[in-house]
Amino acid sequence: MPAKITINTNGSIRVEGDFVITDVEGNAFGLSGRTTIGLCRCGHSENKPFCDGSHKRQGFQSACPARELPPPAPKV
Repeated sequence: MPAKITINTNGSIRVEGDFVITDVEGNAFGLSGRTTIGLCRCGHSENKPFCDGSHKRQGFQSACPARELPPPAPKV
């Protein structure tokens, strides 16, 4: 199944399906076979980039309804 990414209201970014998460160097995080993961959006997780539920304790609030993005700027 291709990756599906859901932006949870007041919470994490949920990634499901077939995906790889890498650091800036291109090294893959060992996900131990997980096919679903939560990524931190609030910045308070002690396990970044993964969500540890800190957003609930911190009162993080953010809603991101789907919308159309403008076309990308032309490459020069």
